[in-house]
Amino acid sequence: MLKSNRFNLDVHITNHASQRMSERKISVDLIIDLIETGKTKYKDETRLWISKSYPHRNDNLICAAVVLENVLVIKTVMHNWKLMEK
Repeated sequence: MLKSNRFNLDVHITNHASQRMSERKISVDLIIDLIETGKTKYKDETRLWISKSYPHRNDNLICAAVVLENVLVIKTVMHNWKLMEK
């Protein structure tokens, strides 16, 4: 089981997110780093995006869409991501 020290929650990666990680060659180690050190943008109290630039990748910016419940649920993982500002 993965654990986030930053959020003090266990981490659950959905099947959809796992498939996207595989397609985009994003490792579990990178996801852990993203969760622990990435920039957060909250949609509301429980939904947010966590993003980070990884210069060694040619598909920067990596982002995870997550939900904070009794665990941190990674719903999907994106690349070449840009936050749309309102």
